[in-house]
Amino acid sequence: MKRKTGWLIFVMSMLLFLSGCFSINEPITAESEGIWNNFFVYPLSQLMIWIANWIKSYGFAIIIVTVLFRILLLPLTIKQTKSMRAMQQLQPKMQALKETYSAKDRNTTMKLNQEMQALFSKHKVNPFSGCLPLVIQMPIFLAIYHAIMRTDHFEGETFAWFALTNADPYFILPVLACVLTFLQQKMMMVQNSPQMKILLYAMPIMILVIGVVLPAAVVLYWIAGNVFMILQTYFMNRSANVAISGQMIEQPVKRSNQQSKSKKKKKRPKKRK
Repeated sequence: MKRKTGWLIFVMSMLLFLSGCFSINEPITAESEGIWNNFFVYPLSQLMIWIANWIKSYGFAIIIVTVLFRILLLPLTIKQTKSMRAMQQLQPKMQALKETYSAKDRNTTMKLNQEMQALFSKHKVNPFSGCLPLVIQMPIFLAIYHAIMRTDHFEGETFAWFALTNADPYFILPVLACVLTFLQQKMMMVQNSPQMKILLYAMPIMILVIGVVLPAAVVLYWIAGNVFMILQTYFMNRSANVAISGQMIEQPVKRSNQQSKSKKKKKRPKKRK
């Protein structure tokens, strides 16, 4: 677990390094140099400009780009949701293992980790599968931030009541982003642990604080992504509940059919005359 956590921290550090945080004031052009500029920021900037010229709105261009990337990430997020649902089903067994190995000494803790890993392997569940969409989404989020801040076409553009390159003066977008982030995490939360409860409230508060100073266009991207994820989670949970209820109905029907077949097979002995 520590090795995987360390690997995740290393990947996130590399993404922050590649993001080129010190070139935020440099306009993005075809002549911009570097892997981050050539493969992330500039293509995304040109995509948003092309869509904006087509629909005559940079705000809607951001929403469309967000939906496109969410659709591209859909296979990963579906896999993440299924893995989280499988983790939820394993919660009773995981809790039983924690009660069995409740001692805090080193040997007991190592034994608990081994039993947990064996449980995950047996049921083919990866508790770290939820990190992959986050790792992939992070450079997209940073690239959109850079594309908005470094593309001259966004200057002076407005959407609804706010300017895209300025923070929302009425703080409506940050509050909306905070509420939607909380709803998304609440719908996807599978563990009722103290750590998850802290994250459930800490993440929306962090989004609220950051959203107050970020350009409204970046917060708009976050809101559009949250709305997409909430709808996706709702329909996936609904289909899963329908499948579970269907299985619960089929099981009694199968049992009754099996019982009726077994009764038919048992022939009554004929009475002698």
